[in-house]
Amino acid sequence: MSFASLGLLTELRRAVSEKGYSEPTPIQKQAIPVILEGRDLMGGAQTGTGKTAGFTLPLLQRLIETQGPVKGRRPLRALVLTPTRELAAQVAESVQIYGRYLPLRSAVVFGGVSINPQKIKLIKGVDVLVATPGRLLDHVSQRSVDLSNIDILVLDEADRMLDMGFIHDIKKILALIPNKKQTLLFSATFSDDIMKLANSLLRSPALIQVAKQNAATETVTQVVHPVDKSRKRELLSYLIGSNNWRQVLVFTRTKHGANRLSEQLNTDGILSAAIHGNKSQGARTRALAEFKSGKIRVLVATDIAARGLDITQLPHVVNYELPNVAEDYVHRIGRTGRAGNEGEAMSLVCVDELKLLKDIEKLVKCEIPKDVVAGYEPDPAIKAEPINKGRGQQQKPSGKKPARPGRNARIKSANSKTDGNTASNNTPSPWRKHSGKNRRAGTGNRTRNAA
Repeated sequence: MSFASLGLLTELRRAVSEKGYSEPTPIQKQAIPVILEGRDLMGGAQTGTGKTAGFTLPLLQRLIETQGPVKGRRPLRALVLTPTRELAAQVAESVQIYGRYLPLRSAVVFGGVSINPQKIKLIKGVDVLVATPGRLLDHVSQRSVDLSNIDILVLDEADRMLDMGFIHDIKKILALIPNKKQTLLFSATFSDDIMKLANSLLRSPALIQVAKQNAATETVTQVVHPVDKSRKRELLSYLIGSNNWRQVLVFTRTKHGANRLSEQLNTDGILSAAIHGNKSQGARTRALAEFKSGKIRVLVATDIAARGLDITQLPHVVNYELPNVAEDYVHRIGRTGRAGNEGEAMSLVCVDELKLLKDIEKLVKCEIPKDVVAGYEPDPAIKAEPINKGRGQQQKPSGKKPARPGRNARIKSANSKTDGNTASNNTPSPWRKHSGKNRRAGTGNRTRNAA
């Protein structure tokens, strides 16, 4: 099937062709005809499925087909709401790329940057607006945007918007939009809250789901590298250097951890930058641009900051720390293996994270292959410690000073190492039942997950 067979305008097909795409993805095949018919749509799609073009292309065509004579300030007719600044920027870029040969204007608004340049553009009039909820309401309060003429509303990554607490902002926005409109809702998962929102918004929607919920993408090779927590950074630097990786997205659990790891990698001579919610929008945009251009090799990110990042042919994703929520693992590795390209996702897992790993394997319904990197074998004498699940704050200390399990054993093992194997013959290893044959990373066969 070609894009021409979907009924798209010549101008849109030309833009798609120049982008380098010749065949539509499964969600594009299903979504584009439905949207062109003017129907509401509820789409279930993981990242990297071509979802953005799936709604952007027909949205632009619908605006052209229903466009009347423009007198004075053109009314805003299409609104796309996204949960993060990065995703808003990515969607806005797609609108510009695919709409380059159409007489339509678009804009993007999000927080973290000056509101005045945004106001100037909005006051001049735009056809399509991509926005995060908070900054959109700022513009509403300053009367720089009018939502009373919206014909098409898109809620992109609706599950993440609810997770981030935007439901009240969304309700305020919906109250300002006409009831008679076409609504498109996209979500990676269909929770009870999402279904409740959809039932209140959509009118007899078409339901499209192109990927199994919480299924890890089939184009991503997954592997776990067991390693002691204290040696994770050393192993990461080794993997990047020995394999000559040029573009690696690394995930940490906390903002502080992202900053610290980025600084350590730079000290190791590996150019990197951190991206998270405490960074200014200018710093986040600059870091992403430098990562895409190859100026820096590693982008260290937290889950929220990385949501919506669309990096063409990103080859490597590393879970420096496993996420506390198993579903976030699927979102993380979905940054690679996009648009039919193959990718590699690896997780550096210490003994503290075995429970998290078990939860992830239960979710993706398969055991992820274990590959112990020679020279980085985990010390079986180290016992698991609780993982801090707060926002980077230390746990409150108890009355007495906590013991450091296995410290003497680690020192003894390090001092008595004779054959490069730190595992004691008579000490049971929590990894023993998971680990296969030790082999140097990048040289062994790794099974592909097709959950």
